[in-house]
Amino acid sequence: MTSAVRALAHALKRSKYTVVLTGAGVSTESGIPDFRGSRGLWKNRDAMELLSLETLYYRPELFYTEGLRLLNTMRGKKPNAAHKALAWLEERSLVHTIITQNIDGLHYESGSKRVLEMHGHLRTCHCLECGNTASFQSLLDAVESGQIPPRCSCGGILRPDVVFFGDPMPPTFEEAVHEARKAELMLVVGSSLQVAPVSYLPSLSKEIAIVNLEPTPYDRTASIVIHNKAGIVFKELIDYLKTQQ
Repeated sequence: MTSAVRALAHALKRSKYTVVLTGAGVSTESGIPDFRGSRGLWKNRDAMELLSLETLYYRPELFYTEGLRLLNTMRGKKPNAAHKALAWLEERSLVHTIITQNIDGLHYESGSKRVLEMHGHLRTCHCLECGNTASFQSLLDAVESGQIPPRCSCGGILRPDVVFFGDPMPPTFEEAVHEARKAELMLVVGSSLQVAPVSYLPSLSKEIAIVNLEPTPYDRTASIVIHNKAGIVFKELIDYLKTQQ
């Protein structure tokens, strides 16, 4: 048990309102590569090009083949120890809200209830013409059958419910700002804190704790900084908290 993990446990118990901000690093142990690591998705092809609004509208063939393939690598994974630990903490009111930059849906799958998804998700898609919603799988099925771009019954184009480069932030971002301002403690897990505007949220909280493999721009202002894998840290954290019950 490291002193930093023990300090994090006491910070969680002391805080009356804790908000967690998660990034890609919380899901790497589920087999989803991050964007910025040595094996990250950025290394294969410029994700800003593949997953942009411009590519969706003006190069749909590229978007619905390579871009969609990139999105599909994040599906079908299972929650890891960190996801499950955060759900455990929420169940015991040691965590009140999870703000996530991830689109994989693993927080919900692990049992977390209060999750704000800043960049959307891979559960559904919607029609750009009539606004009707359909499952993400139905979009995949249409593409696999050769329909590019995939279309709604009204003839409009179907797009995933993901926030792409060039999209405005969703309404949940304003809710995230409110939660960040309300937080006595913001626990950042697996985020480089380099993607705006979500990267500004920790600055709104009274206290910051960070669990991330690599240094972040907020390390100097955080009260607790742990550079390690989230799964390892949270196993230690939960084991320690269980001894305190």
